[in-house]
Amino acid sequence: MKKYNFYAGPSIMPEFTKEKVAESVLNFAGTGLSLIEVSHRSKEFVAVMDEAVALVKEILKVPEGYSVLFLQGGASLQFLMVAYNLMNKKAAYTNTGAWAKAAIKEAKFFGEVVEVASSADKNYNYIPKGYVVPDDVDYFHFTSNNTIFGTEVRKDPDLKVPVVCDMSSDIFSRPIDISKYALIYAGAQKNLGPSGATLVIIRNDILGKVDRPIPTMLDYRTHIKGESMFNTPATVPVFGCLQTLLWMKEQGGVEGIEKANIAKAELLYGELDRNKMFTPTVPDPEDRSRMNVTFVMTEGNESFEKEFDVFAESKGMIGLKGHRSVGGFRASIYNAMPLEGVQALVDVMKEFEALKA
Repeated sequence: MKKYNFYAGPSIMPEFTKEKVAESVLNFAGTGLSLIEVSHRSKEFVAVMDEAVALVKEILKVPEGYSVLFLQGGASLQFLMVAYNLMNKKAAYTNTGAWAKAAIKEAKFFGEVVEVASSADKNYNYIPKGYVVPDDVDYFHFTSNNTIFGTEVRKDPDLKVPVVCDMSSDIFSRPIDISKYALIYAGAQKNLGPSGATLVIIRNDILGKVDRPIPTMLDYRTHIKGESMFNTPATVPVFGCLQTLLWMKEQGGVEGIEKANIAKAELLYGELDRNKMFTPTVPDPEDRSRMNVTFVMTEGNESFEKEFDVFAESKGMIGLKGHRSVGGFRASIYNAMPLEGVQALVDVMKEFEALKA
């Protein structure tokens, strides 16, 4: 029986990525050494880092004046680093879920945080609209995709102030106008590669403007100067990211990948809107994530939740259990999830509906 991985992260990776990483663990780049033991200063690994950076710039069409970094510490460390490096007095944030809330918490150590919008009043099941970002803030921060609550922002903001975005769970899922952003960060473990690497795309001219001293390791300029090699990088995850980038290029880049993601999301949400046993947790189709589809049993069918969880797993649907903040189910259909996997889930949902009819 074929199994499909719907976990929210670490999550499904392309077969190409898994095969190349597995090969390199035994013999990396013909060196006779394993990827897990080779020096990060070796010419073979430096070539990996250089190619990965170049492909990020190519696939996302990163303009001149930006640096691409592979760091560590996940998005959670970026919550801190962003504010440390960019906030002099005040910054604006939207609160659209658990990770946005965590970013706000860290930013408050460095100055005033203006929460310009929040969807907490409805347990984060929508994206706030019509809010105003003050012109006097050092930057505006938002989370583009909310993995726990299944909402997503797919429009690039056009603001006078620098824009910072946590794109951990939807980067590379669609084209992005990088020029609209001062800084983008993303944990790798959704669409890019194995857990342990963090991608940062930063416009160089926004740095060096805060009054406070910044510890060496937390200063973006350190890592730009060191070309992501100031300290030992996460070699295996970065190699995995390179393989996924190569795979994405073969899929037609983010333009081709977006078409596939739209088809997958439309298939699954279409079934959720039709099926009498299930309902999406995000009511407005405009706000629904293409990456993390959250749903619950319909009213009156709540008692079947555990039964469906067991039934779906018996059919090879792995990792569907929803986050405890929402309950129900979450199907994470990142770039590497094939359409056939979404179709398999839809078929299981139809089969369960028929059993309970």
